[in-house]
Amino acid sequence: MTHLKHSHFKLGALVATLSLAGLALPAFAFDSGSTGADGAFSPTVNTELQIPESGVFNFTTVDIPTGVTVTFKKNATNTPVVMLASGNVTIAGTINISGGSATHVGAAGDGNLGDDGLPGIGGPGGYDGGRGGLSGKVRGGAGLGPGGGGGGSQLGTAYWTYGGDITGGGGAGFAGAGAYSQPNLPDAPYNNTGIGGTAYGSNVLLPLIGGSGGGGGAGGLNFSGSGGGGGGGAILIASSGTVSVTGTIAANGGASGNAAGDGMGATGGAGSGGAIRIVATAIGGNGAISATNGGVGGGQNYTGNPQYYATSGGAASVGRIRLEAETFTRTATSNPSHSFGSPGSAFLAGLPTLRITSVAGVAAPTNPTGNADITLPSTTPNPVTVEFATTGVPVGNTVSLKITPAYGTPTTVISPAITGSTSAGVASVSATLPTGPSVLSASTTYTIVTAMGEALSIYAQGETVEKVRLTTTMNGPTLATLITQSGKEFDVPHAALAMIGG
Repeated sequence: MTHLKHSHFKLGALVATLSLAGLALPAFAFDSGSTGADGAFSPTVNTELQIPESGVFNFTTVDIPTGVTVTFKKNATNTPVVMLASGNVTIAGTINISGGSATHVGAAGDGNLGDDGLPGIGGPGGYDGGRGGLSGKVRGGAGLGPGGGGGGSQLGTAYWTYGGDITGGGGAGFAGAGAYSQPNLPDAPYNNTGIGGTAYGSNVLLPLIGGSGGGGGAGGLNFSGSGGGGGGGAILIASSGTVSVTGTIAANGGASGNAAGDGMGATGGAGSGGAIRIVATAIGGNGAISATNGGVGGGQNYTGNPQYYATSGGAASVGRIRLEAETFTRTATSNPSHSFGSPGSAFLAGLPTLRITSVAGVAAPTNPTGNADITLPSTTPNPVTVEFATTGVPVGNTVSLKITPAYGTPTTVISPAITGSTSAGVASVSATLPTGPSVLSASTTYTIVTAMGEALSIYAQGETVEKVRLTTTMNGPTLATLITQSGKEFDVPHAALAMIGG
């Protein structure tokens, strides 16, 4: 039996220390969890804030006065906006995270608004609309997001009286399903083009996710179809004190373009409303809080030769609004109506984690440094048992242990299935350690539910994520890799998983 000749080996860093999850709920006051690192936010003029990589602002207080509008510049991964405050939040002015409407860059007064096909851009944490189809009756692009509307296309004579009719884009879904493109003729049947987007998400806005984009309209003979509207963004405002809204918080969906003139294209679908969640010790003020759907431009029939019809795009779903407080003095309604509850966690419970807990019976430190974290006696016999602990990882998955010696070829062993529960799993594996110092690292890959994969798509260029891989690293944080249904991989900060759950 092989024995270790050296008295120690290195154990790589195994768990991220940053966690945004699980805001505490003391007996008589809600704790937002804000560190206050960003100080007081009190703009006096219209202000655009750059969203940090984490998506989280840590303010002491927030005071947006009347006449001041605050907007946000998206970060690289388009996370929702999270504003944490250790003190009061007063919104007498405006916070606007609405989606953009389809644009128009054609000649002034040509009567074909949106005929450039450019879609509306989603608000922060929301999704873009689909591009309008090119002239020549080319199909429009689908809206982005889990509830994106389908693109419009050309129909044959089997559907309508005239050949080559074109349809608008489908409206985006969110709180409900989006609508199909609407034909001008009452007896025209629906079909598989311009399909409305599906409903998704939760009334409690966990995970926090924005609205989806409407589908682009089909192109006409002479003009492109108009793009779909962008989805409203997503925002969480959490305050240890009072949130007072006497101004406006808007996370509305964007509108599609219009269409007019000979050879026009069809109009796009509307973008769905976004998501607004407010959690505080007290909520007051009767200002406007809205996450409405975007509007749809009107389609008109063309009476040239040959004749064809271009339909309007579909209407979109409204978004979701959630208010949570111990004391609630607001009497105004929201648009759409908000759901209400006592203050809960600002994020889904905890980051998923993977740790090496012991090697040959010697406990690993909670925060390893990557430098002789465990020292084993030189008489320790091989093989040794390496034990793991997981949180947020479904049982039944395995752990891959990689052993990298200071000199020589790395080896990998696979553990039996994780047992216990998703919230507290354990696994172990028998491994042969080489002579001299070694670095141990571990990884686990697990499949996630479709709804969570759709939420994570904001970090994967709009693709639905199928699996998450957690990897421990030497002298660094836990890494998270998202694996899409098509097999693409995207590395994201471990903390990003707290924004939408593990």
